[in-house]
Amino acid sequence: MEKILILDFGGQYSRLTARKVREQNIYAEIKPYTKVMVDEIVKEGYKGIILTGGSFSVFDKDAPHYDPALFKTGIPILGIGYGCQLIAYTAGGKVTYSDGGSEYGKVEVISDGSTLLDGFPAVSVSWMSHRNYIKEAPIGFNVTAYTEFCPVAAIEDEERNIYGVQFHPEVSHTEYGELVLHNFLYNICGCSGDWTMDSFVERKIEEYRDMLGDKKVLCALSGGVDSSVAAMLLHKAVGDNLICVFVDNGLLRKGEADYVERLFRDTFNFNLIRVDAKDRFLNKLKGITQPDDKRKAISEEFVSVFEEEAKKIGKLNYLVQGTIITDVIERGSGDITGFKGSENSGITSVIDFDAMLEPLRDLFKDEVRRMGQALGIPKDLVWRQPFPGPGLAIRCIGEITAEKLDILREVDAIFREEIEKTGYDRYTSQYFAVLTDTKSIGVLDDVRTVGMTVVLRAVNSDDFVTADWSRIPYEVLEKASERITSEVSGITRVVYDITPKPPATVEWE
Repeated sequence: MEKILILDFGGQYSRLTARKVREQNIYAEIKPYTKVMVDEIVKEGYKGIILTGGSFSVFDKDAPHYDPALFKTGIPILGIGYGCQLIAYTAGGKVTYSDGGSEYGKVEVISDGSTLLDGFPAVSVSWMSHRNYIKEAPIGFNVTAYTEFCPVAAIEDEERNIYGVQFHPEVSHTEYGELVLHNFLYNICGCSGDWTMDSFVERKIEEYRDMLGDKKVLCALSGGVDSSVAAMLLHKAVGDNLICVFVDNGLLRKGEADYVERLFRDTFNFNLIRVDAKDRFLNKLKGITQPDDKRKAISEEFVSVFEEEAKKIGKLNYLVQGTIITDVIERGSGDITGFKGSENSGITSVIDFDAMLEPLRDLFKDEVRRMGQALGIPKDLVWRQPFPGPGLAIRCIGEITAEKLDILREVDAIFREEIEKTGYDRYTSQYFAVLTDTKSIGVLDDVRTVGMTVVLRAVNSDDFVTADWSRIPYEVLEKASERITSEVSGITRVVYDITPKPPATVEWE
């Protein structure tokens, strides 16, 4: 399989670069510059290397640098932003602070064309994000683009197959960014574009089938997208040698626990163990009101339950987790020390296993969903709403009780039904209900009463790092409110949260 290496120097657009490469049907791997050596890169047979941007000044004492031997391998290299400055600095060029001011945002780039910029117009708009610039290109490099304040906006050394751009072709605001990447990937690296999700899935299944043989594999199946796709992939490879433990903690949405069991045990014939631990979790949460304390209690109880079940199974060879690329990056390195999700934290220390399997760790969320579809998982699960690890415990403000959870389940189900039947689920990234601990005066059957207040929350987001509240039509919210107050006993007030992230978070706790 053709692969491109994204050598990450801490750039804010590193993930976006990998995504843009994959969109051109070429597989891209992100690796921190500190985690991979030149000989490993050569051995892996990468078709090309992209050096990412970063927030450092390349001439600072503590700035990230890389072994200059990389530039002698003959592998085509493209530096973006900081990566471009690093190429110039390492090759003997001059990089300095900009006298004319920093360039941020949309900037006109002037170019007369080149191998990398083939098809680029004489003047176009590109996205810049830099306070330093290349003052003098190194010997052997041609300057192929510039801006009003930046004398070197693109360089290339065709003889050594080394290229650099100061602007960011991976950002949509760069008018011809996709063309730049296409030129590098196809015309310079010689890629054929052989990567598709279907072929990737087939290769992964064969890879694990050969690697695992008759080894025993354990998976904590939550019913979420990531764990479900990871489990399905391994099930295709090893069948009944995959043992899935599904812990029903009583904190799931309406009907979800039964749905997970029916789908994986009855439809897909998984070797599935469902553990009814609802009472255990409720007892563990009794008297707890603070969010962090809830998360800790749920995590501890999950580990305890899972440990008991694992001991019944006996010696295991592998433990599966649904780590995806954002989980790896958000931890700041390529190392994962704990099981994914707060409810699973610490599980690796109590289970006797030989090695960890992370079949999704190089995939983005949308790619995980595409893999799920390729594996035959139903769309309603593949496109399942994001759901927090601690479940409804963090959508139920204050102390958790069975009664409050039942009320929240009904309210949440009504809201989701109204969103979905009107088609607004296609335009909303996440939508759910929160049961507050605020009492509210109401009038039911002409009688003054005191009831509970629920909050409806819906947001739009690409990455959930930031989010905006969804402009759900008043008619949809009105219908949901009418149903909630008439069908769910004890609710006297429904409100809609219109706070973006930041300053709020998506969840309430």
